[in-house]
Amino acid sequence: MTAIEKSVAELASLVGGHVVGDGAVIIRRVASLSAASAGEIAYLEDEKFLQTAEESKASCVITREKLAIDTPCRIEVKNPKLAFALIAEVLHPPKQRAPEIHSSAVIAADAKIGKDVFIGAFVCIGEGSSVGDRTQIRAGAKIGDAVTIGDDCVIHPNVFLEDGVTVGNRVILHAGVVIGTDGFGYVRAEMGYHKFPQIGTVLIEDDVELGANTTVDRGALGRTRIGKGTKLDNMVHVGHNCDIGERVVIAAQTGISGSVTIENDCVIGGQVGFGDHIRVLSGAVIGSKAGVLPGKIVRPGVWWGIPIQPLDEYKRLNAHLSRVPHIREELKELQARVKELAQELRKHNE
Repeated sequence: MTAIEKSVAELASLVGGHVVGDGAVIIRRVASLSAASAGEIAYLEDEKFLQTAEESKASCVITREKLAIDTPCRIEVKNPKLAFALIAEVLHPPKQRAPEIHSSAVIAADAKIGKDVFIGAFVCIGEGSSVGDRTQIRAGAKIGDAVTIGDDCVIHPNVFLEDGVTVGNRVILHAGVVIGTDGFGYVRAEMGYHKFPQIGTVLIEDDVELGANTTVDRGALGRTRIGKGTKLDNMVHVGHNCDIGERVVIAAQTGISGSVTIENDCVIGGQVGFGDHIRVLSGAVIGSKAGVLPGKIVRPGVWWGIPIQPLDEYKRLNAHLSRVPHIREELKELQARVKELAQELRKHNE
């Protein structure tokens, strides 16, 4: 792999930062403050690590503007973490494979393959499907019939895209992602459960990234949608007919039942459980391991707990719950004292 080198001045220009020190210093890699060495750049976001930054062996440190810090070279910006991420994209670009269609790939005769596409070993692409320019489909991925994949996507190994799915541009699907399987929809009958039709589709919009082993069910009769710029962590499940908006982030092991709507710019923690037909309004934040009851409307703000409640209420409840053992002991003492008083009263009346 060819090493990428940039001067501090070039990197500062990239992120709109101001150089303090020698802008000609060459940077080859990003690193943490504690592990960085010559030729590497790190960032300082929290001032409690100020001493660590000053003692760091990094050739350059990214800090917020006008921070009182003693380092040989730094780039001052408004958002150090964002600047660090942007620089990392330049110094450590994703692996690009030269255009190729592996001899073991099975591609339907009427499938449309764009320019400069990489198709790895044992990939299957079904009838009527299309793959956009510069997209990479890696080993073992299975693309069903009538699937549309946009430009500049990365489909990692063993991803399954079932029939009729649409994937936008610059989408990243990590290993084991499954999109377009039947939703969990059944109708109770006398002798058990009868499957409700699962004949809808899935739309994955531009710049979405889905973590490993995440699953997205197709709509029962309509569609399941994941909006532009949304990022889902590993092992997230999205049920049928869900509508997830733009720029939403959802952490690992969250389970979303059918017909849930999550509007734009929401943040969902790990292991959150959603009942069906919930609506989460734009800007809501739901903490990890929370439980959202079916049919609830979650308004903007920070929510936590089972069932979810505003964060301030959750903290107050937790504070009260932490006193339960102490209150229990006090109650035992009061019960014993009442018993003693009752005995004394009986003796007095005899």
